[in-house]
Amino acid sequence: MAAPRPLQRTSTVDALAAALRREILEGELAPGAWLRERELTEAYGVARHSLRAALRALAAEGLVRIEPHRGAHVAELTPEDVRDLYELRTALELEAAHLALERNGGRLPDEVHAALARLEAACARDDWSAANEAHAELHGAIVAAARSPRIAAAHAALSGEMRLFLLALRPHIPPDRLAADHAALVRDLERDGPPALREHLRAAAERLV
Repeated sequence: MAAPRPLQRTSTVDALAAALRREILEGELAPGAWLRERELTEAYGVARHSLRAALRALAAEGLVRIEPHRGAHVAELTPEDVRDLYELRTALELEAAHLALERNGGRLPDEVHAALARLEAACARDDWSAANEAHAELHGAIVAAARSPRIAAAHAALSGEMRLFLLALRPHIPPDRLAADHAALVRDLERDGPPALREHLRAAAERLV
């Protein structure tokens, strides 16, 4: 009998990063808000070094920005950031969509349709936090369908900024519209090909610039 393999325990740093990530993506910590060390260490009952490690992890995701001699604050997407993100996402997702359709007989695989269903369900519940995660999963599933590890890795590096982007869109697009737009995206990708994705990303970016 094989020896049991113990489950990895969640560290204080991981748990703290998860808690702060949730507060950021649910809008409880507003874009631009300073993350004061004393306040957070007292609120969560953690050591300062644990907080700093958690903030570094969130900075690597693009959710937090750390300024030397000033501290950390929640990342805030400027119009220039939105344009840069749009350009990079377009380059990655368009090529991924092209490969996904080519390698899957002109259709998107079941994983993409399942991710769309989760997004629609979250939007129907008006659960923006779940919708944000499902939105990232849907676009990630389209990229994963290309079966290109390098494109997938580059796209995954944008995950934090993509979630901040959708959070910024929240006042501009109701949940039912978000669901409808992505149902149309999946349908149009299978019918018209990658150009449908370019238009989808462009329309979203233009709401914030």
